[in-house]
Amino acid sequence: MKNLPVVAIVGRPNVGKSTFINRLVGSREAIVFDQPGVTRDRLYLRSDWNGRDFIVIDTGGIVPGSDEELLKSVEKQALAAMEEADLIIFVTDGSVGVTPVDEDIANRLRTTKKPVLIAVNKLDKVEDDPKAFEFYELGIGEPHPISSMHGHGVGDLLDVIVKTFPPKTEDEGTETELKIAFVGRPNVGKSSLTNALLGEERMIVSEVSGTTRDAIDTHLTWEGREFLLVDTAGIRRKSKVGFGVEGFSVVRSLKALDRADVAVILIDAVDGVTEQDQRIAGMAEDSGKAVVIAVNKWDLLPKDTHTMATYRKQVLDDLYYVRWAPVIFVSAKTGQRITQVLESAVQAAESNARRVTTGVLNEVITEALALTPPPSVKGRRLRIYYSAQIRTNPPTIAMSCNEPELVSDHYRRYLENKIREAFGFEGTPIRLLFRPRRERG
Repeated sequence: MKNLPVVAIVGRPNVGKSTFINRLVGSREAIVFDQPGVTRDRLYLRSDWNGRDFIVIDTGGIVPGSDEELLKSVEKQALAAMEEADLIIFVTDGSVGVTPVDEDIANRLRTTKKPVLIAVNKLDKVEDDPKAFEFYELGIGEPHPISSMHGHGVGDLLDVIVKTFPPKTEDEGTETELKIAFVGRPNVGKSSLTNALLGEERMIVSEVSGTTRDAIDTHLTWEGREFLLVDTAGIRRKSKVGFGVEGFSVVRSLKALDRADVAVILIDAVDGVTEQDQRIAGMAEDSGKAVVIAVNKWDLLPKDTHTMATYRKQVLDDLYYVRWAPVIFVSAKTGQRITQVLESAVQAAESNARRVTTGVLNEVITEALALTPPPSVKGRRLRIYYSAQIRTNPPTIAMSCNEPELVSDHYRRYLENKIREAFGFEGTPIRLLFRPRRERG
């Protein structure tokens, strides 16, 4: 999304930043849970008001001076968001009043030299509420009383926000990015790979599994092409996911998969393919999206000349749902072959959007039928009269035949393989639809 204004939302923990952001974007994109510190990384979302689109950055709660490593990382992410932003919204809790932490954050905001608006949240009545006036003492401007829970005052604040934006440009908000979702089990290195591609520590990387809780959008330009990288929370087995923040994170991961163009499934080279990896591959195939399999932590394995080929075959045997996907071997830690992730994603997305001509497709199907005729079932044999690609993303081919029920799974796979041999389609599922021929009336 080109040239959109960027608005960073900051504040101490549990002042209602995520609820406020859900009001701005009109959906429950940010995880909201009655527990401090739920948002850890910076989360990029799109919003609009009065005809102006803009990017909102949700950040973790700032606790200045904390010795806890995770809180220090959260603070670092919030400070980075301030540097990126064109405007900063400082969210405070009007029901509590000004706190020492608010004062520390206000002091830091003054050093950014960025425009700042104060949102005084959690007020029962926003008109002339005396609790809001207390925040004048922070010395960074006029307080704007709001109730994110009920929506009161949010529209007035949005009016002020869009007035700070520069005039709109012709190419503002143009969608040009290839959307890539990194999916996989917790702690396989999704955030580390994202950071390695970006060349900066955009995601909080920790040895504790489940550090990333939201699906986090990050923009990247590589060799003149734009990408949107979505680092997702690790998908755990349902039996191990309880109600609460982690359960929400799994849902967000599935939503991220749904809106991506390409799913990059990360496998831990040391652990190998697990049962949960197989479930994730199944979900990726069901989504109809292009898929790349990235085996991370490749630097940790002892290797000989046959290791890569043997490992690739084992991965594709285990992840049979996506046996058509390219397999690449990377190390987020050392940077080994990480740009192949982007190269493979581009190629897989092109396969997913590929359209083949009807004439050549029918030649391929006719030849496949002649090479290996369909098996006879109780004296009846499948006949395919005509084939045509009816859609892309994923490529979907409709085949007019005599009796669709005569198509066995084995013969379906045979036809799919012949189509892949002829047209490529590496990295994308193919849908084959068998339809009975309509009798002419």
